[in-house]
Formats: sequence, C-alpha cells, structure tokens
Amino acid sequence: MPKYSISKEFYPYARFSPPIRNPRMAAAMGEKMRPPRWIWQDREIDVSRQTIPGCGGDPVEVLFFSPKMQEQDLPCLLYCHGGGFFFGGAPYHYRLAKTYALQTPCKVAFIQYRLAPKHPFPIPAEDCFAALLWVRGNARMLGINPDNIAVGGDSAGGNLAAAVCQMARDRLEPVPRFQLLIYPFTDCRLNSDSNRRFTDTPMWNAHLSKMMVAGYLPDRNCPNIAYASPLEATDFSGLPPAYIETAEFDCLHDDGTAYGQALEQAGVAVELWETTGTVHGFDIAENAPTTRLAVARRIAYMRKSFIGDNMTANP
Repeated sequence: MPKYSISKEFYPYARFSPPIRNPRMAAAMGEKMRPPRWIWQDREIDVSRQTIPGCGGDPVEVLFFSPKMQEQDLPCLLYCHGGGFFFGGAPYHYRLAKTYALQTPCKVAFIQYRLAPKHPFPIPAEDCFAALLWVRGNARMLGINPDNIAVGGDSAGGNLAAAVCQMARDRLEPVPRFQLLIYPFTDCRLNSDSNRRFTDTPMWNAHLSKMMVAGYLPDRNCPNIAYASPLEATDFSGLPPAYIETAEFDCLHDDGTAYGQALEQAGVAVELWETTGTVHGFDIAENAPTTRLAVARRIAYMRKSFIGDNMTANP
C-alpha cells in the first residue's frame, strides 16, 4: 500500500480496510448491526423509538435522542448514518448523535432506513424523506419546532441527506433549515480525480465505492437519478445552506468539494472544510484532536443555523 501522510492521531484506523468482497457479504454483515445498549441507560440523554411509515408505507424505525430536562420546541437534526448503504449505524454514529443533541442542543432523529442491496434505491432515500415529513407533521407531539428541522449525514448518509433536500424542493415541501454533509458521497459516476487516486486508502476506497454503487443503484436508467447521485442534478437552486466537510485521503474527497461548488454557483450559502491528514470516517477516532475540532465546528454551525449562536469552535 502506498504511504499516505495520514496523521498518527488516527492509528490504528489508518491501517484498517473493511473485509468486504461483494454486496451480499456486506449485507450479511450489516444486518447484524444493532443500536448499542448504552443508549437506553445513558444519564444525559433520553432515547425513544417511533415506528413510522417509510417508502411504500412499510415500517421504519426512528430513534430520537433528546437532552434530559429538555425544553419544548427544540430544533431537530434528522440524521442519516453512513455505512455504504449496506450497514446500520456504527457505535460512533450513536455517540456523535448524543454529542450533537447535548451540545447544540437539539433533538436528533436517527433514521434506521432500510439497507441495500435488499432495499436498493430509491427505498433508503424515500425512507429518509418520509421521516422528514413525519417528523415535521408530528413535531409538536415530539417537542420539536416544525420550522427548525435540518438534515445531516455522513458518507452514504450524506448522499441521503442531500437527496432529501432535493426531494423536498422538487415536491414543493419546505426544505430543511440546512444540510450537514460529512465526507458525503454525491456522485455515482465515480469519475472524480480523488476516486481515481485513492484506490487503496484505509477505511474506504474507490473499489469499495464501486461495489457500493452496484448494490445501491443496480439500474442507472432509473428515473430521478439525482436522488441517488445528487451531483447529477440539473438545478441546485432553492436548496438549503450547507456545511460540507471532506477528508484529505478519501476517494470521496472531490464529491464533497464538487457538491459545495455546485451549490455555491446556484447561490446557496456553503461552509466547506477540508480536514487534513484524515481518512474517510476519521471521526471514529473520537478523541483525536482533529476529530474534536471538526465536531466542534459542526456544532458551532448547527447552533448558528438553528438559534443564531455564534459559538466559537474549539476542540
């Protein structure tokens, strides 16, 4: 493997490559992933379950993370976890959800959307869009301000969050307050420079992206391709402001950059950050200084966008 200048902060993840050989294998692994038990016993947050109608009316579970002693009418971040569309949320996704809920503060609606390849596009995207509509329609019951709902996601979840924003605009629904896109996957064509360069990077690489697309989007001739591949949209106007974060040694690096540029060219406000010395999924190393600073920046953006708080991002 070529030597990349990956920060020592991310050892041992800088030596890890997912042992995935094909979509079927990924699906078998992903089906075993469950929410960690600690979320039901945590002393700082309350977690509740809601089963909602997803794509086609089929049931989808949403977990709501709420600060204890919460105020009513909190803002809400609708979160789409990463995992290549194959995997459920990893333990660090749930810890990040807790951090976002406590430090913003807000409620986090963590969507357990259905997974590929058993449920390919458009099912995961439509599940997430259905969750947006359900949360907004039931906001008062949930203690959420219906006018202060945003979407976010990392990696494949960033793809879903971007797709939800496009769906809302196109279907004449109120668009989310903002979109928080963390090293997002935005282009199923897989023709970016970073995708050509990073074929053997740890944590994720171009070969895995090709497998991901094969499992998620088996038919490129499907309608509404932009909802699977947001950078293929023909119009980026009218979409919500975006916070976009990329990792330096990541085959998806250019996906985030190009999506941010497309939004900016359409007059959408974008805050774009490139983290250095990082790999895809670097925030799994939760105590790394770079991760702490990145998470603080995300929370500062959420506070500013939700409640007008110009909080300084400090690690």
